[in-house]
Amino acid sequence: MKLTVLGCSGSVPGPDSPASSYLVTADGFHLVLDLGSGALGALQRHLSVPEIGAITLSHLHPDHCMDLCGLYVAAKYSPSSPLPRIPVYGPPGAAERMALAYDLPLDPGMEEELEFHTWQEIQQIGPFTVRTTQMVHPVPAYAIRVEHGNKSLVYSGDTGPNDRLIELARGTDLMLCEAALRDDDPNNPPDLHLTPADAGEHAKRAGAKRLVITHVPPWFNRETQAIGARRTYPGEVLIATPNATFDI
Repeated sequence: MKLTVLGCSGSVPGPDSPASSYLVTADGFHLVLDLGSGALGALQRHLSVPEIGAITLSHLHPDHCMDLCGLYVAAKYSPSSPLPRIPVYGPPGAAERMALAYDLPLDPGMEEELEFHTWQEIQQIGPFTVRTTQMVHPVPAYAIRVEHGNKSLVYSGDTGPNDRLIELARGTDLMLCEAALRDDDPNNPPDLHLTPADAGEHAKRAGAKRLVITHVPPWFNRETQAIGARRTYPGEVLIATPNATFDI
């Protein structure tokens, strides 16, 4: 598997990165994890819209899903349309939420261009086995484990601290984990995001082989967040940056 960072800015697009979006490729199949604000442009630097195999949405906050609106336009109106429907996997209500975002009637909404599926505990998407479990966040949110052969990566999505993330990430080759809050800030809201120390501790307890810190808001420094994670995780801590690639 190959992981390419399309967007890694936390909560909002930043000056050097779109919001959350990641491309996982194996056996010629392209799986997109989240398609947040600004990510569709970055995606098209790596592949064309018809080459998208499937899209997964960790949750329905705009910084993780809103460029689905642009994808709908590209699939509907580009000269190569109509395209085969692009599978989209996400939380319950994703089809309705995206129709409302574009001010479309709920029937058909975006369903003629995109084929929506509600997350199951396990599903086969192209060559990947994809497992999910619900996280701790103000809206239904899921961490995603992508397996191919004997390799795996786990994407935390957005979450507060919880043991379900540790169990999903058990023994994974790469843990792509958010670190959106500051360590030791008494004003950190509960059940919303992880601190760098949280991210490192979750990766350590899961036995993850590598940790990649992501979803750092533009008002924080990525390297500072990674330093915090290195205090609690003994393995290699890397930083997600736009266009970074990781072989798994």
